[in-house]
Amino acid sequence: MDQRIKNEIRHGEVLKALDPGKVWSWKTPAGNKRLKRRAQLLASSITAEMSVLEVGCGAGFFTCEIAKTGAKITAVDISPDLLKLAYRQVKDKNVTFMVGDAHNLNFIDNYFDIIVGSSILHHLEVEQALKEFYRVLKPGGSICFTEPNMLNPQIFLERNVSVLREKMHNSPDETAFIRWRLKKQLAEHGFSDIRIVPFDFLHPLVSVNLIPAFERIGGFLERVPGVSEIAGSLYITAVKG
Repeated sequence: MDQRIKNEIRHGEVLKALDPGKVWSWKTPAGNKRLKRRAQLLASSITAEMSVLEVGCGAGFFTCEIAKTGAKITAVDISPDLLKLAYRQVKDKNVTFMVGDAHNLNFIDNYFDIIVGSSILHHLEVEQALKEFYRVLKPGGSICFTEPNMLNPQIFLERNVSVLREKMHNSPDETAFIRWRLKKQLAEHGFSDIRIVPFDFLHPLVSVNLIPAFERIGGFLERVPGVSEIAGSLYITAVKG
């Protein structure tokens, strides 16, 4: 088994023991706002008649939200431990969970209408994953992801300072993205209509009474050229062919 895969399986074991919702800060009031916003971005590209692959579904936080679209969702993750949590959390009949490796997907060519995920690409060997995504997408199918932005100062430090990596419970291989480099990679793998937009200045530890003010300020900063480049996340969409 590839060492990266072993690392991610072990990472899933650790997250399950620690409570992934707390580690990923989805359970704070501001963190939950961030989760809902990302889920809405993913769901905005999904319609009920679609066949959807969610890559890196983890404990099912985003699966819960995108299941509301009514689409047929196949949710995969490399971690059996996180999938156990997802099984408990998601009861929708339109969702099927399975253990799966994004680098070697167990699906036929041209199978899915769309592939989605949140904070998963940065755990993967991106070149191989993009190759697989392209293979299993139908012609004209699309991808939609939200990912950490390496140009954000906090993300940069978390990914490059070993003490912070450990404190934030990052897995050994995870990184973050610079959007123009990722755009180039997507184009090299045959994707078109590529759109990568920085977003999110809301920190998960912002107190509940300050959230509205931070959302207003963040919304303004997202529209300021240059400043927007250091937002916390990237919203990524692209089309096969």
